[in-house]
Amino acid sequence: MFSNKRWTIARPRRHNRIMGLAFLLLSILLNPSAALAGHIGAVEIGDGEITVRFDDLVAGASTFLLAGPDRIALDIAGAEAGRSPPGAGMVRAVRQGQQGPGTARVVIDLAEPALVSNARFAADGRSLSFRLRPVSADAFERAARGPRVEIQPPAQFRAKPPEKRYSVSVPIGKPKPAPALPPIEGPDNDRLPLVVLDAGHGGHDPGAISPHSGKREKDITLALVRAVRAELLASGRVRVALTRADDRYLVLEERFGIARRLKADLFISLHADAAENETAHGASVYTLSEVASDREAARLAARENKANIINGIDLGAHNSDVSSILLDLTQRETMNVASDFARLLQREAADDVTFRTSAHRFASFVVLKAPDTPSILFETGFISNKDDAEFLASAAGQKKVARGVRDAVQIHFARQIAAR
Repeated sequence: MFSNKRWTIARPRRHNRIMGLAFLLLSILLNPSAALAGHIGAVEIGDGEITVRFDDLVAGASTFLLAGPDRIALDIAGAEAGRSPPGAGMVRAVRQGQQGPGTARVVIDLAEPALVSNARFAADGRSLSFRLRPVSADAFERAARGPRVEIQPPAQFRAKPPEKRYSVSVPIGKPKPAPALPPIEGPDNDRLPLVVLDAGHGGHDPGAISPHSGKREKDITLALVRAVRAELLASGRVRVALTRADDRYLVLEERFGIARRLKADLFISLHADAAENETAHGASVYTLSEVASDREAARLAARENKANIINGIDLGAHNSDVSSILLDLTQRETMNVASDFARLLQREAADDVTFRTSAHRFASFVVLKAPDTPSILFETGFISNKDDAEFLASAAGQKKVARGVRDAVQIHFARQIAAR
């Protein structure tokens, strides 16, 4: 239990540089096949060793770790993704995808925590092998915070990057003024942690609509953030700001941009899911990953990210390459803090809110891509489910959700104080 005394938290040093683009460079290749020199012909899983084979030369590779669930990601420059084998031994599954026109990503889902060791290309550059060294969960989590490791093939067997035939520079005009910052509510003490609450959708974007009551997601999420704000302010332990306090539209980048500009300590985006199967129900909590934890997570991220598209124009204008850059810039510690809070939220709210069996999930939500603000997306239930929709639309249900968030927030910051 917490005492009635207010507590403060020392603000961590943050990197607040804003990435700006003066112009957009479009590189047009007359020979597109040159961008992909080597196709991944096979991924072989041996006794503690993995070998990736190519049918031609590649430019290089790098590897990094992702915790919760534990994965090894391998980016191969100058390669095209191929087919994945079934898992075996320490490998639960292998997945491949194209990160861009010149980079293939191989993701290895681990059955147990393990690190990459003795990574090397073959003498002819046509294969890449490495061993899996089992470690403890704590050791894996520490290693996941580190930088990616570069692996280079022999110089004489290294694919050359494709040559640009010509480039076109296109001015993008004057930047749109950033939206006005919302007021910060709560005690007049900037040492208290700041929580930014984001009501999903809004304005011309209604979000999901309940087939039973006609309730709109944008209205339910706004009611939810107001209930959460009331509970947090009543605690007297945190300050609170809302990305939107009324029915207005915000581009996804503006939502987490507000949190960054306010130097928020935590960003919570509230939503209500929808599914064709009306029996689907329960809440879930998402944190950031370029590799979705399952097909449903990928589907939901794709749908939510389309909130940036109006009349066919993508207002966010972030392609997969930029998304990869954003993820690479994201501090590993920030992502770990967000994952810890996601699990804590499920635990604290479970008495009043029904969660799905696999409640903590991962996906590439644009709204979670602030590199220096721990961020979660809380899908509070299925608006397409009659019981969930009634629960979320009721004052009693909103208060239960708010209490769960309040308790998780208080314990989250109390833990941070204790750790420091």
